[in-house]
Amino acid sequence: MNVLSDAFVSSPVLDVQGLSKVFTGSSEQTPVLSGLNFQAWPGEFICITGQSGCGKSTLLKLLAGFIPPTAGRILFKGKSITGPGPDRCVVFQEDALFPWLTVAENIGFGLKGKALSAAEKQSRVNRFLDLVGLTEFKDYLPGEISGGMKQRVALARILVLSPEVLLMDEPFAALDARTREQMQNLLLSLWEQLKQTIIFVTHDVREAVTLSDRTMVMGRITGEAIITPIHLVPIPLERPRIQSSREFMELAAQINSPNK
Repeated sequence: MNVLSDAFVSSPVLDVQGLSKVFTGSSEQTPVLSGLNFQAWPGEFICITGQSGCGKSTLLKLLAGFIPPTAGRILFKGKSITGPGPDRCVVFQEDALFPWLTVAENIGFGLKGKALSAAEKQSRVNRFLDLVGLTEFKDYLPGEISGGMKQRVALARILVLSPEVLLMDEPFAALDARTREQMQNLLLSLWEQLKQTIIFVTHDVREAVTLSDRTMVMGRITGEAIITPIHLVPIPLERPRIQSSREFMELAAQINSPNK
């Protein structure tokens, strides 16, 4: 899937223009983002990485509409984002499942307010149980399944709502290496089928190169700088990607040292 080759014939699904965020404390102001500009195209997979404190999670909250910008704006399909919306859903590192609900009930929870028949809701839940490989665990409680399975439930609970943009804040960081790789493969499979735009925050450069069409490397605001430093790295490798290949390692090195 090569989104960028066709980008010129479509409009961005997300358009970030001059975005700044300053947090105000009792005695000082802390600029986190300043003058940030970028676009995300329909169906594109973008990873965001960078050192701790550079504003990755803050940017995701701004894109979700959880917090307002101090300056600038974010457009979703040409309209300003003024708050959360069903077109943009977030998957966090913590699964935040309801422990008293079964796997199937957790997945279907967000459909309660939808104007769908009971049969349609059940059909959607069954579809996503199958897509994330949890049909045989549908009647289990979260305390009875593994961490990887919980994250599958959390992912299915969002995807069943059919958002156009999926915002993911280090969702696999707490998983062991093998489970993390399985979740990466599952996410790529779901993305190829469902065609959502994904913005994925990660500290792991190898994860960014494995997953993304482009990786955004964010730097911290320092001194008198007024622009958040970013470096956008295209990832033109065919999928599935081989982490031991020369091309993969060169891109990972480029992301690790974006100014070289």
